[in-house]
Amino acid sequence: MWGPGGRLARVWHNKALRATALAGLLSLSGLIILALVREQTGTKGFLVGLGLAVLPVPLIIAVFRWLDRVDPKPWRNLLFAFAWGACAATLVALIANGFATEWLMTTVDSSSPTGQADADAWGATFVAPFVEESAKAAAVLLLFLFRRRDFNGLVDGVVVAGITATGFAFTENILYLGSAFVSDQTLGYSGIRSTTAATFFIRAVMSPFAHPLFTSMTGVGFGIAAAAARHQRARRVLIPIAMLLTAMVLHGVWNGSATLGGYGFLIVYALFMVPVFGLLTWLTIWSRTKELRAIREQLTAYQTAGWLTPPEPIALSSMRARGIARDLARRTHGAAAARTVGEYTAFATSLALLRRRAYRGTAGPDFTTREKELLDRLWERRETAQPALAHAALSVPLPRPRHVPRPAPGTMPAPFWPAGPYDGGYAYGYGQPSHDDGPHGPYTQQPPYATYALPPSYAPQLPQHPAPPQPPQAAPVPYGSVRPQPRP
Repeated sequence: MWGPGGRLARVWHNKALRATALAGLLSLSGLIILALVREQTGTKGFLVGLGLAVLPVPLIIAVFRWLDRVDPKPWRNLLFAFAWGACAATLVALIANGFATEWLMTTVDSSSPTGQADADAWGATFVAPFVEESAKAAAVLLLFLFRRRDFNGLVDGVVVAGITATGFAFTENILYLGSAFVSDQTLGYSGIRSTTAATFFIRAVMSPFAHPLFTSMTGVGFGIAAAAARHQRARRVLIPIAMLLTAMVLHGVWNGSATLGGYGFLIVYALFMVPVFGLLTWLTIWSRTKELRAIREQLTAYQTAGWLTPPEPIALSSMRARGIARDLARRTHGAAAARTVGEYTAFATSLALLRRRAYRGTAGPDFTTREKELLDRLWERRETAQPALAHAALSVPLPRPRHVPRPAPGTMPAPFWPAGPYDGGYAYGYGQPSHDDGPHGPYTQQPPYATYALPPSYAPQLPQHPAPPQPPQAAPVPYGSVRPQPRP
């Protein structure tokens, strides 16, 4: 049944069926968690908690999207991560924490006069971090396994984990804020001195990134595993487990600080949580800079083969140059041209990261097919995107050359490696016209980005070797009418 062609194997490999089952599971979890929260807070408390809990969510998501600007993840992945954190992970945590608290109360109550307080403290410090971080890590693991193409490094792990934790904190804040509002209504408190205001200040103003910080440690582990070579199996297994344990420890320290009183909480917040948050922010930005450098290095091979013009690897490795290229295309040719430049940038980034995975031996068997597909998509958008990128490259200082290590023997698949789009090793004005080419034949002397008044340093240098031979019966081919074909 599970073998090739078996009934269960066909059901498992049906992507539409899997997506439907996952959506049904998340929807059912959402309905159950909605009913549980509304039962504890009431309808009015639920609406107040919902209105206050949603306020920090756009800011947190915007921060993670800013970190993910180099290679933005598909919205469906981020929507799944948020829904898993808000529905499935919260439901698991609510049920498991309830059972654990009851067990602790029956165990601690007989030996301590303050059994209720001790059970709550033990549950918050030791049980809740284990349950909640494991439930949130499941979303990162699922995307790591089933959306491996979109999981390239540390930044991707941090973003996915952060969005998952944002969804979890959103539902948790509804419960806490709704319960605080019900308490204030019962005791007659209102305004700034109310429990609702204090809860909102602590959870949404002082520590909106608390849950994202904890779960991002798990994301760092999966990001390092994604960047590891295929033969580093121990690293790919042990590091995610170690970082998950780190997330649990951070979560336990944060929850345990609430039992230390006001000053103890502030000391842990200032001397422990803030430095860890700063370290994670620096690590993520450093990793993003490293990704940009890898994009320039990997795209240089395609520029040498003639698929890209010389300024493109430089422009595509700078976020500022990317923005300038889109703005220039929008001012010159409208919003559609700006979208084309954005698509070209996204495909070129995917191509560079795909080739980097091939250097590590983790590209997979579809490397050649995927590479050809990305090159074809670049080819379709070159006339609009390349002039804007060539102009934007003028704003980027020339990088110093770096030594790029060769891949380990046997790890690099055979790439789709044509001699060039026009069989001459050069493209877009880099070859001499053949004997039967007219003034507008495939080898034109005019560079396609000359309309942007580039300096001579970016003008194409014509090679000195003769043009490739053409069959006598071949008819002239209009410029850009055919795509390059793969060669053995």
